[in-house]
Amino acid sequence: MSHFSAAFDWARHQVKSDRLPSAVLGIATADGTVALDAFGASGPRTATVDDHYALFSITKPLVGLVAARAIERGLLTPQTPLVAAIPEFGSLRDDVVRLRHLVSHTSGITEPPLDPVAGLRESLLVGSRDFAAGAASRYSSIAYEGVAALIEQATGQSWIDGVSKWANEIGADGFTVDPACDAHPVADAGAAGLDVDRFQSLQHPGAGMFARASDLLALGSTLLRRDGVVQPATLEMMLRPLTGDVPRLEPYPVERGQDWGFSWNLRRHDPALISTDGFGHGGWAGTEFWVHPTAGVTYVLLTNQALRPGVDTAQLDNAIVSGV
Repeated sequence: MSHFSAAFDWARHQVKSDRLPSAVLGIATADGTVALDAFGASGPRTATVDDHYALFSITKPLVGLVAARAIERGLLTPQTPLVAAIPEFGSLRDDVVRLRHLVSHTSGITEPPLDPVAGLRESLLVGSRDFAAGAASRYSSIAYEGVAALIEQATGQSWIDGVSKWANEIGADGFTVDPACDAHPVADAGAAGLDVDRFQSLQHPGAGMFARASDLLALGSTLLRRDGVVQPATLEMMLRPLTGDVPRLEPYPVERGQDWGFSWNLRRHDPALISTDGFGHGGWAGTEFWVHPTAGVTYVLLTNQALRPGVDTAQLDNAIVSGV
């Protein structure tokens, strides 16, 4: 762990300075976990390295892997239109929304809150068009309700079953959508405007999973080795930028220096980072999961604070890459 002391000092400082209530930081290579520690507490509950946390948007690449496995089986392609699974979608649109648009935030589907009262499918269907499919990029969680529909139509299984299948293959059995896993609560969920009970009841394919640090580290190590979950060529497909030169709209403008691949956030041009070959995702409550192939390292930060002024995770990324 001494190689990564700066990274763990960073996590410890965020908790001691009350920027984060708790944190679990884990680092792995292709050979497995090399460093793991927990800091802080949620009220009277002290954080441990085996605790579950809500992943929120880290759910997206987990679901993207299920879709990519269906592509490998010849059941989908990135060009498959959403109407193949939901014929009534887009009846008032004059464009075609395809799987590649859904996973790259270029679908133009108007985004509802994470906890829509109407439910996910209704919100997907009634939303107006923000822009023509492929014409711009604006971050979208509701688009993954479309990804989930395509997965179910093509494979006959839910996205949840699809994640469980590949997760069990790599020994990561902690991925779940069941709140009974006793995840650390998001300290300021109500203040940030989230109805937690309604949100959890949705089992949101863009934000609904819980996991332990060890589960994500197992996935990261597998992706570094390129020997599981998806074939190496499929992972390369997932890491090809799909946003190109289209306008990047809030909350991720072009200045953020990133592209979107097939469900992965690609930080190819991030001016704050030492290493820009990373792929991964962050989550609404501060969770982070990143893989750096050149450095041969992957890491996960699990935490539970939606509003995080002063927390700059680029500092953490740089400390980890520098510790290799």
